[in-house]
Amino acid sequence: MSDTPTEYAFGMIGLGTMGRNLLLNMADHGFAVAGYDKSQKQIDLLGQEGKDKPVKGFSDPAAFVNSLKTPRAIMMLVPAGAIVDSVIAEMTPLLSPGDMLIDGGNSYYTDTTRRDKELGDKGLHFFGMGVSGGEEGARFGPSMMPGGDAEAYKIMEPVFDAIAAKVDGEPCVAYMGPGAAGHFVKMVHNGIEYGLMELIAETYGVLKTGLGLDDAAIGEVFTKWNEGRLQSFLIDITKDIFAFKTPDGDHLLLNDIKDEARAKGTGKWTSQVAMDIQAPIPTVDTAVSMRDLSKYKQLREQLGQQYLPAAGHLAGDKDELLGQLEQAFYFSMVITYAQGMHMLSRASEEFKYDLQLATIARVWRGGCIIRSTFLNDIYNAYKSDNKLAHLLLDGGVQKLVQESAGGARAIAVAAIAAGLPVLAYTSAIGYFDAFRTGRLPSNLIQAQRDYFGAHTYELIGKEGTFHTQWTGLRNAPESAPGTQANQAPPVPKE
Repeated sequence: MSDTPTEYAFGMIGLGTMGRNLLLNMADHGFAVAGYDKSQKQIDLLGQEGKDKPVKGFSDPAAFVNSLKTPRAIMMLVPAGAIVDSVIAEMTPLLSPGDMLIDGGNSYYTDTTRRDKELGDKGLHFFGMGVSGGEEGARFGPSMMPGGDAEAYKIMEPVFDAIAAKVDGEPCVAYMGPGAAGHFVKMVHNGIEYGLMELIAETYGVLKTGLGLDDAAIGEVFTKWNEGRLQSFLIDITKDIFAFKTPDGDHLLLNDIKDEARAKGTGKWTSQVAMDIQAPIPTVDTAVSMRDLSKYKQLREQLGQQYLPAAGHLAGDKDELLGQLEQAFYFSMVITYAQGMHMLSRASEEFKYDLQLATIARVWRGGCIIRSTFLNDIYNAYKSDNKLAHLLLDGGVQKLVQESAGGARAIAVAAIAAGLPVLAYTSAIGYFDAFRTGRLPSNLIQAQRDYFGAHTYELIGKEGTFHTQWTGLRNAPESAPGTQANQAPPVPKE
């Protein structure tokens, strides 16, 4: 590097792909930055890639900390879990009150809540920040979701505004809320990402097996979609994957990749937490389950031989089915985003995050993995009404859903008839139909629960909680112990 400063404005712990590229991004915007890693290889890479930039790597933690301007601002980009705590333990004795630690990894939100309190008690500022965009985003403009210590974020705001992706001149970064709000928003982002990826994978299955298209034709479908209302980062990279051939140029690399999907856990966390706060996200749940199911390769092959015939072609005109498939994907994509936004709304109430859903949608419009043209519609919906109870209540979104629901149903019916697995598609339809049903058959579940476990139930138009002795004589509902409700009217004899 040139003109080595004696003090650096920002420090990064962890010089892997994300950490290194974020540092270089900052250096490109005129910030003098330092990095620390235990691996000399990563330090050397930083030196090579940061040649002639105001950036320096350190292998000694004390030297690294002492090179930073005070109050110090340090970000950690290391694997979530115990490693984050070990880095904090290593750094804390070297820091001074007023210094700032930022966790930029995919930490579980309750860990962030705990660390926020522990470091606050020691006089250190802390905030957790979700970072999305992968290697390219980190280098040239990510989407960032910081939350926690608001005063600490204000200090770093000019740096993050400078390096974030920009949409319509606005940086794709904003303060999310107190505590673990930033990491919670990033977790839900990843859950939506799981859902969208599963939908794209199922679409691939429909195109390949259900419609019998060859690889080139499938690539053309995704290319066409990416030029219209389905334009998004995930569709964009999918079209590229269908153009990438093996080194010998013989065939697509995709066809050599084993059909067992891996995961790092953020999708599973999203499903688990959604159940804890009673926020239904069945398309995300399905996506997590399908990654798990895909790992049973040998069992799937065995069952495929036992339960012949295999999946067949979709019945109908190919061009008409392609049009319906575009509608089906659009519908299911909208529903997947809607599930995630509803979960954020519930979490905001549950954890007092005061999340601004319009701001979250704005931040997601650029730099992140789930960026798409549709996020502008989400942004506009919540900008008009930030207290919107559910995205599907927005009039503009309602029109889009109603226009595409027919195609979603047609593809689901055709795929099921042909024996094609489209679990994410059908879960999206089921979610939509359930949420627009004013009277669900769930009253039967309550009656069953009361029958076998005396779990009680509530009555329409009558205050209180009731229990019935369902066997023997036909008894009237009785107020459950500990309630002040009046007894319901006697059940008439038949």
